[in-house]
Amino acid sequence: MFHQTFRRSDRLFGYVVKVATHSHFQTAMNFDKIQIVKALATVMDPQTGQDIVSMNMVRQVETDGNNINFVLELPSLNTTHKAELNFACIQAVQALYPEANVNVHTVARTPQAQQTTSPTPHIHNIIAVASGKGGVGKSTVAVNLALGLKQLGARVGLMDADLYGPSIPTMLGLQGQRPKIREVYGQPKMTPLEAYGLYVISIGFIVEPEQAVVLRGPRLSAIVKQFFQECIWPELDYLIVDLPPGTGDIQLSLVQTVPVTGAVMVTTPQEVAVIDAIKAMNMFLLPSVNVPILGVVENMAWFTPTELPENKYYIFGQGGGKKLAHLGQTVLLGQIPLVQGIRESSDRGTPAVLGQDRITTEAFMQVAQNTARQVAVRNEMLAPTQVVHVQS
Repeated sequence: MFHQTFRRSDRLFGYVVKVATHSHFQTAMNFDKIQIVKALATVMDPQTGQDIVSMNMVRQVETDGNNINFVLELPSLNTTHKAELNFACIQAVQALYPEANVNVHTVARTPQAQQTTSPTPHIHNIIAVASGKGGVGKSTVAVNLALGLKQLGARVGLMDADLYGPSIPTMLGLQGQRPKIREVYGQPKMTPLEAYGLYVISIGFIVEPEQAVVLRGPRLSAIVKQFFQECIWPELDYLIVDLPPGTGDIQLSLVQTVPVTGAVMVTTPQEVAVIDAIKAMNMFLLPSVNVPILGVVENMAWFTPTELPENKYYIFGQGGGKKLAHLGQTVLLGQIPLVQGIRESSDRGTPAVLGQDRITTEAFMQVAQNTARQVAVRNEMLAPTQVVHVQS
């Protein structure tokens, strides 16, 4: 039995591969572990549509003479497509090293790992954009926040979970388009559409614009789960989820499906909007839900006419955003003025944050910068959010 001497490590797809440098070791072993991991990275995880290496499903790659051994970690040993996945791994490695004996040892994640592991580990932060009532510009904020984060260099997706009133397709100029379907081990999965560098999914891509969406709770929950589990999202730094107003089935389905990093609350300055927003905010703060509030966006904070850009008219009152932030023990992420150009850009499918108007562009970019900062602080100070188990 010989000793293995390791002098350095290479990191590939988040997987650390130790490279042996002992001459006897290299003589006995003709297989390159880095190349083996690269080959395994061509195998897709049937649940997420991502490769099994980036999903951290591959463990303990070892070589011994003519044998290549590794562990394949699955959610359960009864996982659908287990046999196909096992064969795909063997095929990928033998395409690189035809003479190798490839041994795949499949194991199930421990119950503790299953509880703490996100079903979408390639989506690093899921941000819910919520409001207490409709008409406060929540979807406008969601779209411009997503694009603002994209402008900052992040990889961003946008999910339109407002199933009753999907407005994201209009705001991004995607009306009439349909998501493509891709088969992963015989299972059909949707691929998000793209606009301005965002990856986007919406029920508005599936139903006709004039079609009324009449769904009960279980079906709403199923669609939310489909948007996560049957949609091939690429690796994302942020997924912005535009929720419907209030505290209904969709909100509960979201927190029961994925760990939500935090919520951004949208309100106008007026008291009526703030009162409703408090109720929506308190749902996230329930001990059984426990989703942090990242901050508050005050929309329509003041009216500024185009011909008088320095003038501010507080037609909806003042202080609502600060009041809501104080009650939620969080921060005011930004104030968005009531400007005609924001409405026009939304209707045209060219969001305001990408436009030429300095006032609106700066306002939305401030919201994006502050949100990114709050997410970083939240992740530094708090443990990862857990998927919620709510007793009905």
